[in-house]
Amino acid sequence: MSISAAQVKELRDLTGAGMMDCKAALNETNGNMEEAVDWLRKKGISKADKKAGRTAAEGLIGVDSGIREAAVVEVNSETDFVARNAAFQEIVANVAKVALAYGGKTEAVAAAPYPGSDKSVADTIKDAVGTIGENLGFRRSAKLTVEHGAVATYVHNAVADGLGKLGVLVAIETTGNAQTANAFARQVAMHVAATNPMALTTEQLDPAAVEREKAIFADQARQSGKPEAIIEKMVEGRLRKFYEEVVLLKQAFVLNPDITVEKALTDAEKEIGAPAKITAYLRFALGEGIEKEETDFAAEVAAAVKK
Repeated sequence: MSISAAQVKELRDLTGAGMMDCKAALNETNGNMEEAVDWLRKKGISKADKKAGRTAAEGLIGVDSGIREAAVVEVNSETDFVARNAAFQEIVANVAKVALAYGGKTEAVAAAPYPGSDKSVADTIKDAVGTIGENLGFRRSAKLTVEHGAVATYVHNAVADGLGKLGVLVAIETTGNAQTANAFARQVAMHVAATNPMALTTEQLDPAAVEREKAIFADQARQSGKPEAIIEKMVEGRLRKFYEEVVLLKQAFVLNPDITVEKALTDAEKEIGAPAKITAYLRFALGEGIEKEETDFAAEVAAAVKK
């Protein structure tokens, strides 16, 4: 049977698939629109499976926030080009909304219903592989909440509202002015984006990391040939310096390096109008910890030419 251009356009609008794929689907299903959608969906899943072996280390970090709560997510793609795709950006923004509504835990968010759909977040992203044409993946999500105060968000290198390459949440507990607390917490979030601290407090540092640093400092100090009592004091001094470099509250505040973040918080309490405490922070940098494949671009082009 003859397939009209109007039918192809309708199927394309419904699925976002390419024109030739839509025409093939309609031909295969004798023009039945519903069956053609299923045919394309199956083809999209097939594409997703083929692409699943490719490293998805690009993409976007998304944040969403409400009253005294905020969530951050990472959705990956293979290329930065797709991160600028409006359809992909909409997916990431919606996943962030789901994370805010469903508690932020990655598994719960993946299984939760995608906005405006009867499919889960995970299935929606898998279906999008066929239309967007790259391996995509929902990697992680998290959420911070406070009983009183604010949870501020900051996105670095933003490509759209709440979407970028680096996202930070900072929670501050206070019974004072929440708006003022949020403004200060956002400044701290910018600081966290710049400095990437290892922990909020000294007590929260990984004990193994501290012991490793102590051992290194001790070995370095012993090379001086000084007595053990002096070496012990030298190690204590170097540890204090280490804490100042990696512990958020002890770091020099990026917006005013003459004071620590802890002192900046104490100063901010005057404007907030009540005691305030930074209770937690989260920092999601796109692709951190993902091993990216090293590719030979010239070889890729040569291989493509031979096909």
